[in-house]
Amino acid sequence: MEITTQDGVEKKTHTRASVNHVSVKTDGTSDTSVGEPVRRKGAVVVGVVLILLLGAAIIYGVRSRTEAENDLKHSTEAAAIPSVNVTHPSVGSAAQEIVLPGNTQAFTDTPIYARTNGYLRRWYVDIGSHVRRGQLLAEIETPELDQQLQQAEADLKSAEANMQLAQTTSVRWQSLLEKHAVSKQETDQMVSDYAARQANYAASQANVRRLKELQGYERVTAPFDGTITARNTDIGALIGTGSGATPRELFHLAAVGRLRIYVAVPEVYADSVRDGATVSVTQDADPKTIITGTVSRNSSAIDQTSRTLNVQIEVDNSKSQLLPGAYVFVHLKLPAASHTVTIPSNALLFRSEGLTVGVVHDGVVQLVPITIGHDYGATVEVTSGLTPSDTIVLDPSDSLTSGTKVEINAPQQKGAA
Repeated sequence: MEITTQDGVEKKTHTRASVNHVSVKTDGTSDTSVGEPVRRKGAVVVGVVLILLLGAAIIYGVRSRTEAENDLKHSTEAAAIPSVNVTHPSVGSAAQEIVLPGNTQAFTDTPIYARTNGYLRRWYVDIGSHVRRGQLLAEIETPELDQQLQQAEADLKSAEANMQLAQTTSVRWQSLLEKHAVSKQETDQMVSDYAARQANYAASQANVRRLKELQGYERVTAPFDGTITARNTDIGALIGTGSGATPRELFHLAAVGRLRIYVAVPEVYADSVRDGATVSVTQDADPKTIITGTVSRNSSAIDQTSRTLNVQIEVDNSKSQLLPGAYVFVHLKLPAASHTVTIPSNALLFRSEGLTVGVVHDGVVQLVPITIGHDYGATVEVTSGLTPSDTIVLDPSDSLTSGTKVEINAPQQKGAA
C-alpha cells in the first residue's frame, strides 16, 4: 500500500490483510466489516488448541497416576509375599553318643580280717603295695592259742592211750568169751568201751586240727593278686576275730588290674543298651586319654526311684590308667533309628499344638506336625511327618501360617561373597 503524506513524500507500507483484515478507502477511513469474522475464527482455533492441550495434559496425568498406582499395587503385593530359604531333609540320622557319669570299682574288692585272737607281731605291707596271692601281709602273736593247742595235743595222747587199752581189753574179753570164761554181757561192755574210746580219740584229733588251723591264721596272707588300699592296724594292736560283733579290718585289698564301672542309663535309652557293646571311657584328670570298655551286663530292670537302668562295664586296667573309686564319663553310642530323616534345628516351629515344620508346595506353605527322636544340637532326628523330598522352610517367622504364599530364594553358591 502506498500512502501520500502532507509533505508530498510517498511511503509504502506493507500490512498483512490476513492479520489486520482492514481495508483502507481512498478518503483515508478503514473498513472493519471484513476483519471481524476472521478475528473470531482465529480466537476459536486458539481456544480449541488450548482445550486439546489441556485435555491431553489431563489424560496424560490421569494415565501416569493410574500407572503409578498399578506399579505401587504390584510392588506392594510383591513385597507382601515373604522370601524364604529352604532345604531338604537328610535321609537317616547319625548314631547318637550320650555321655553319662560312672563310678569305677575294683573287680575284686575285699576287707581282710583276722581269724584268731592275739596281738599284731609285725606287718609287711602298707597302702599302695602290690601283692601276690599267698604273700605274707602280717603276723599275729597268739599265746593263748598256743597253750590250747598244747593241751589239745596232750588230750589226744591220753585219748590214744585209753583207746589202745580199751582195744586190748576188748580183744581179751572176746577170747575169754569163746572159752565161756566170761559172760556175754561183760564182753559187750568191753567192746562198747573200746568204741567210745575210739570216738574220743577222733574228737581229740579234730580239736588238734582245729587249733592248728587257727594257729595257721597267725600268718595273714593275701587271698588274690591286688593292691593294698588300706591298713588299719599296727604292731602291738589287739586283734579280734572277724566273726565278732564288731570285727576290725586289718587290710583292704583290691584287684585293680580289671575294673567295673557302673552307669545309670536313663529309661529312654534303656532299649539301646546291648551286652557286649564297646564303649569309651574318659576322665577329667586326662580327657585326651580314651579307654575302651565293654558292656558286660545290666540289671534288666528299671529302678523305680531314679527311672534308670543299671549297666556294668568292664575295663582292662592293666596299665593302671584308672583308679578304683574314680569318677569317669562313659560314652555310649546309640544306634541310628531306621526310616528317619534329619533336619536343621532352625526349621522347627514351636506351637501350642506341638512341633511343626513349614513345608512348601507350589509356593504355598503348609504347617506339618512332626515327631522328633534325638536332638543332636544343630540338627534333630525326625521319626514321622517328613520325607526326604519335602521342601522345608529355614528360620520361619512366628507369624507363618498354613496357606501363606512365599517366594523361595535362590540357593547361595558355595564360595560366593
